[in-house]
Amino acid sequence: MLTLTDRAAGQVKRLMEKDGREGLFLRVGVQGGGCSGFSYMLAFETEAGESDREMVFGEVKVVVDPRSGALLEGMTLDWHDGLDGSGWRFVNPNARGTCGCGQSFAV
Repeated sequence: MLTLTDRAAGQVKRLMEKDGREGLFLRVGVQGGGCSGFSYMLAFETEAGESDREMVFGEVKVVVDPRSGALLEGMTLDWHDGLDGSGWRFVNPNARGTCGCGQSFAV
């Protein structure tokens, strides 16, 4: 369904350790909004829905709901940390267009 790069998985793991709660996983989703129509959503949660799809990348569990899954199929989530700043990169083959910040997209 989607891929987490090693850098992204490492960043998620660091953030989960900093959070400190037990049983955390990363929920990746899509919600309406943003300047291009849809925006990406990342959140830490402890309870998955019965229809959620689960994936594991090293020590990181990722969960996606079915509605978001259709829009995230084939997406790669990466973490960039460099001189020009740091942040999440969403490489989504389903996106026809994105906004300048890279956090929203159109299909």
